[in-house]
Amino acid sequence: MNRPMLILAMCCLVGGLTFAQNIAQNAPLTQVASNDVPGRGKLVAQEIPPSPAQKAEETGDLQMARKNYRDAIDAYQESIRARPNNAVAWNKMGIAHHQLMELPLAKTCYEKAVKLNHKYSEAINNLGTVYYTAKNYGKAIRYYEQALALAPASASVYSNMGTALFSRKKYPEAIAAYQKALELDPDVFDHHNSYGVLLQERTVQDRAMYDFILAHTYALGHNQEKALEFLRKAMEEGFHEPKKIYDDPAFAELVKSEPFAQLMANPPVAIPR
Repeated sequence: MNRPMLILAMCCLVGGLTFAQNIAQNAPLTQVASNDVPGRGKLVAQEIPPSPAQKAEETGDLQMARKNYRDAIDAYQESIRARPNNAVAWNKMGIAHHQLMELPLAKTCYEKAVKLNHKYSEAINNLGTVYYTAKNYGKAIRYYEQALALAPASASVYSNMGTALFSRKKYPEAIAAYQKALELDPDVFDHHNSYGVLLQERTVQDRAMYDFILAHTYALGHNQEKALEFLRKAMEEGFHEPKKIYDDPAFAELVKSEPFAQLMANPPVAIPR
């Protein structure tokens, strides 16, 4: 059975993004002259008050962190009214609509963000996730390819690419994409509940095979602990082909371990879905 799970992966843009938890310490500074020393000017740092557009965007970020997506949309709309050419705010509003599964509205926002900034890899990736959700995997892959051409070091986009390839049953290509994602970020599959500007897709039709593929990918990278974790998850999702494990060279090291022997001696019961 399906177990849809949409996870947002934190991704920082050049120049930085404002998030609710670090708004205060990231307040911009400027240098101004001070006459507190007679006959001399002295440069001191003063905070520049945030603009109405920035304040509204920060409010939207806060509401996103609280999962108040409708309130976040209202705040981003206010920010965009004050600064219509803010591609980041358009993209964030798209993510809020996406969380509410308002995909046509999300797509419109992402397209506007890309129109404002043709090199906005995060928004291009997010367009890919819209097509992925619509099961148009070929088009999703093309958007992920565009995003990677602009941001070749993005582990999350490689992860998305792998998931789209997986959904087309292109398992070797999916594993290669997942391997690249892990090379770039060993924790790419462990990001949870963070709100940035890039969506990381986890919705798959065959969850057991997906977990098995990830176990294989971790085993290839000699991360036996994570490989075992995802084998257990695969079994919980109904994977019951131990021969595939023993016949797969990637698991050669793992199958010799005591934790693996314990797992096979006491396999988890498949969780009903």
